[in-house]
Amino acid sequence: MKIAKNLTLSLLLFFSAVCWSQNKTADSLVAVLQMAKNDIDKAKTLNLIADAYKSSDPKLMLQYANRALELSTKINFKLAEGTARLNLGNANIIVGNYPLALQNFSKAQSIFEMELTSASENNTEIKNGLARAYGSIGIVFSEQSSYGKSLQYQIKALKIYEETKNLEKCARLYNNIGIIYKAQGLDFKALSYFVKCLKIQEKIKDETVGITTTNIGNVYLNQKNYAKALEYYTKAQQLFVQHPNSRGLGELYNNLGLYYKLNNNQSEALKTFDKAIVAFTSIDDKFGISDTYFYIGEIYLEQSKLDESLIAINKSLSLAKELGILEQVQNAEKRLSEIYEKKNNVSESLKHFKLYSIAKDSVTSAENIRSSVRAEMNFEFDKKEALQKEEQEKRELVYSETSKRHQQQIVFIILFILLAFGILFLIYNRLQLKKTLTLQKELAEYEQKALHLQMNPHFVFNCLGSISSFIVQNGTDSAIKYLSKFSKLMRLTLEYSKETLIPIDKEIESLQNYLELEQLRFNNKFDFSISKGKDIEDDMALPPLLLQPFVENAIIHGLIPKNEKGTIAISFSTEKENLICTIEDNGIGFDKSKEIKESLVSVHKSMALDITRKRLEMMEATTSRKANVEIIALKNDKGDILGTKVVLNLPIQYIK
Repeated sequence: MKIAKNLTLSLLLFFSAVCWSQNKTADSLVAVLQMAKNDIDKAKTLNLIADAYKSSDPKLMLQYANRALELSTKINFKLAEGTARLNLGNANIIVGNYPLALQNFSKAQSIFEMELTSASENNTEIKNGLARAYGSIGIVFSEQSSYGKSLQYQIKALKIYEETKNLEKCARLYNNIGIIYKAQGLDFKALSYFVKCLKIQEKIKDETVGITTTNIGNVYLNQKNYAKALEYYTKAQQLFVQHPNSRGLGELYNNLGLYYKLNNNQSEALKTFDKAIVAFTSIDDKFGISDTYFYIGEIYLEQSKLDESLIAINKSLSLAKELGILEQVQNAEKRLSEIYEKKNNVSESLKHFKLYSIAKDSVTSAENIRSSVRAEMNFEFDKKEALQKEEQEKRELVYSETSKRHQQQIVFIILFILLAFGILFLIYNRLQLKKTLTLQKELAEYEQKALHLQMNPHFVFNCLGSISSFIVQNGTDSAIKYLSKFSKLMRLTLEYSKETLIPIDKEIESLQNYLELEQLRFNNKFDFSISKGKDIEDDMALPPLLLQPFVENAIIHGLIPKNEKGTIAISFSTEKENLICTIEDNGIGFDKSKEIKESLVSVHKSMALDITRKRLEMMEATTSRKANVEIIALKNDKGDILGTKVVLNLPIQYIK
């Protein structure tokens, strides 16, 4: 429920008015319409009126948008036609008709793309219209939980706004992308986009900066970084004083209340939830009030204040029923059943448990319907995209054939002259192709060997042994946690083995999962950190499973033999056209480790490092750019060993 509300909030932020001054009401625009001198002005004004009704009357919004569409189509005014399609899409989102909204946004996209192709000069207005279409399509997909497609279109919109230097819109999109990543549980990426949004908002003094600051606090709260969470919640309170926003303030108080609850400060949590109710009540936000009463009921239930909990949960349930929030009805009925059970009122407990079961079935049914609609909507959208792509290719083919006829004589002469060069080039190209295919085949073989070595039976055996030990010594919870991380690592390893390149963030996720697994295995024998430079772009990539052998070597042969607790630091940065990956530990050092391993090291480990070096050689050969690894012994001024540093120098590559 919290995710859905955040996505709705992002929707409202994205569709903020940009085409007219805020003091113009719909009524004043209707007066302007009556004075319009020509059809172009009428079409523009009809669109403005439609947008003005967005927050108050979606039916009138649909009415004026359809009038704008009819008039702009009649006079062939494409810019107004595309804007009318956007307004129709917005209106259908408000009334919950997502398939029709997506249909209108897609038509707006086609109109703006065609206009941009045929525009004689760089037209910012057309680009902004196209960006709005992309962003709107992204929001429809996010509301339907199709996060992959949503991100695809949000990023398309972001690139246009970055090109036109529209900072306000860039901030909105950074916020929306952050919310999508948070909904997927990718807190690391969500936080980076929220921070980007916050920096722009602070620069342009955006009034919604308090909402973004709250979002950052929520990420830190989810990560259990309570000090940082409180820091940003406190900052958000100050910002809402400067830029009042009752809904945003209510959400802040709800999240701050959860912070106090998690820190066992229940009295402060209750005071904060009371403030949330005041904020939500001031704008009659029943959604927020329902959430808050549920949180209050939870605290009273934990305190065994059953009567107070019963009152709060019933208030939450009443509002949830009024608003038709099935998930909240389900949660409230379940809590009521638990409360009556604690009060030894069996009949009431059973009654509410049955109501909980009914609500649960309703939620499942609604989700099935939602999934069916989503699947149908995605199918129709993909089908339409394929048809548009086919039509575009046909247009390009026709244009190409026309151009060829005009240049036929010139091409004939040039072709005759270059024929000999073409034959030589063909021979050379065939040789190069054969060489490239050979290199690619060898690279694939080494990648597969590296995969098999990485998930070797010895490692799997140790993990399973650790799980068995956890069950005996620590109980099933620790074993289940260990097994969950181990299964996730195996899944990620198998997923990445199919790809030639993976994003750096995916590599970080895999390394973090592996390091957490080894921490559990060796009873927190070491700490670790992973960082990346600000210049690392989202689509930068590297071959999968490249760093893990070096990380494993640092742990097994550097940190584990050490008596004290060790540390390992992994970082990613860029230098000119190269990606620099650094693995640094404060273990016993390369030379000492080598001495210990002389009689013990397995063939597997030495093969893993040799194969990784061979992969780097293959990469260097295929990209014609530097790719190597350097192992450095870290020493102090007296020559004492401080640890080992491994530096991989790779060519920068991007996901296509």
